[in-house]
Amino acid sequence: MSKPLITALAQFVAATAGRNMTKAAYVAVGVGVLSMVLLTDNRANEASGWVSGLLWACLAYFVFEWLVRLRHMARTGRLALYMSSSAGIVDAIGALAVPVALILGVEPKTAWLLSVLWVLKVVPGIPGLRQLRRVLVLESGPLVSVLVIFLTVVFLASVAEYFLERDVQPQTFGSVPNALWWAVVTLTTTGYGDVVPVTPLGRIVAALVMISGLGVFGLWTGILATGFAAETRRDNFLKTWESVSKVPFFAALGPAAIADVTHMLRTMELPARTLIIRKGAQGDCMYFIAAGEVEVDLPGKKVQLGEGAFFGEMALLGNNLRGANVSTTKVSRLLVLDLVDFRVLMARHPDLAETIDAEAKRRALENK
Repeated sequence: MSKPLITALAQFVAATAGRNMTKAAYVAVGVGVLSMVLLTDNRANEASGWVSGLLWACLAYFVFEWLVRLRHMARTGRLALYMSSSAGIVDAIGALAVPVALILGVEPKTAWLLSVLWVLKVVPGIPGLRQLRRVLVLESGPLVSVLVIFLTVVFLASVAEYFLERDVQPQTFGSVPNALWWAVVTLTTTGYGDVVPVTPLGRIVAALVMISGLGVFGLWTGILATGFAAETRRDNFLKTWESVSKVPFFAALGPAAIADVTHMLRTMELPARTLIIRKGAQGDCMYFIAAGEVEVDLPGKKVQLGEGAFFGEMALLGNNLRGANVSTTKVSRLLVLDLVDFRVLMARHPDLAETIDAEAKRRALENK
């Protein structure tokens, strides 16, 4: 075996040993689930041979992945932690569910349905899943309260409809459990129409249940939306704080002042060769370079500004027209300070105002 092949194989095994999904794992999940779906289609019976082959290949990969991770965790002394973690349990299910079912004598077409569990392997890689979990934990109290309201309305409505409709429709409302089905369908505003009250009082109760359903799900939506908005603001604040703390211009500020600045700044991620400022345009903000580089196109020369520098302040201090074109030379992350926030910040921190004013005067002299 050639050395490059051995190196590539070692890199592949090292990537597989990690907890993150590799590109090969994503392909295996996609091909495996698609093959399972095709196996259930009677029209694909002629191709069932190669479909089964794809399923076995995907299963072999997931068994290999699981064994590699077990070996890696055993070497690092984290085997017990891995096996009891959600990732370890999902890996074990992905590797063992189908073989165990086949060993127990389950019909192959039915056993391969368990390959749908491979989808669980991609769940940890879904963006925002950690944020969703945090929102559910933080908002668990209000969410449970609304759930209690939901269950209360369902139970009261089912008992009321049983009392009002049992003599008229004994087949559908002859017991509280039967009425519970109607209550759930109605409160969720699904409205299958398979069970419908016919008495006047029964219809009034149904109307109240439908209105309650709108209110309950509106509350759930509002709680989750508010929680997500709060978490998004928190994440943005932390990211901006990290960027601000790395800018030398703000290095002398204390934590309270940096927090004040962070609330005012917004982050902008830009690719290379992107025009940020156009000469002659109205200036309503200034920029700090958290990462990357920009190029200022001045008459007769071009000036590069790197990490920690700022630009666009001259339009805020005097003439509000931009004096030069500014564009990125490589991928850059900028912190943007709007005009209103700029004035507030300068009023709160005179030392920053003096620094920016001195730099603006120096640049104005250079540009003459």
